[in-house]
Amino acid sequence: MTAGAIEALRADRDVLLDRCDGLGPVEWAQPSACAGWSVQDLVAHMGCLFWLVVDPSALPDTGELPTEDAQERCVQARRSWTAAQVLDDYATVSAKALDALVGLEALDMEVPLGDLGTYHASVLPNAYTFDHYTHIRADLCAPRGPLPNGPGADELHLVPTIDWIVAAAPQQNAAALEALNGVIEIAVHGPGARTFTLGSGDARARVECSGHDLVLWATQRATWDELDVGATGSLAALDVAQHLHVF
Repeated sequence: MTAGAIEALRADRDVLLDRCDGLGPVEWAQPSACAGWSVQDLVAHMGCLFWLVVDPSALPDTGELPTEDAQERCVQARRSWTAAQVLDDYATVSAKALDALVGLEALDMEVPLGDLGTYHASVLPNAYTFDHYTHIRADLCAPRGPLPNGPGADELHLVPTIDWIVAAAPQQNAAALEALNGVIEIAVHGPGARTFTLGSGDARARVECSGHDLVLWATQRATWDELDVGATGSLAALDVAQHLHVF
């Protein structure tokens, strides 16, 4: 999975740098579609995530904080920075991080990520691809975000992004899936097409959608009513499916 994830991540890095080049103070301060964060905050966050693989000591001590709280603390620590500093930091650390992420492909080890779960090292680049895909297309660029000219949802980006959802959803929604005692089948059409299952036991529900819509509802950025999602099955299973949350 790593090679495709890295290629997609490099492409999205170029997109982000291109979209942010030349933004003025008003544009940097606009609220993104990621609640509570401005455009500048979101770019700062994406840089902070890269520091985790380059040099975690460059970030504030987050102790045992849950992932979302830790990310908020890191963003807060950069709120006194200028937009130019944030963008330069992202450009510098992302170049280093891409090289570091390539090296993970050769490591045969499991990596614990706190409340996000535990993953084989080779899967970690997919987490970054997923994060960039989501923040750029759902939070920064139109139609949901304030910046124009959002990139497309193509095979290159959706395959590794959905790979992360398939790997992360069972761990990050373990309690709900265990309580369901059944299987949810998810059929993705279009770029990134595949069918995968969550849970164990008998089939309880089937959900059909595009890969991009899967990202939007699996991150709880949009509801099924707002998307083109088809679903059949038991009400209990469909309720679990609708409220899946992947980070």
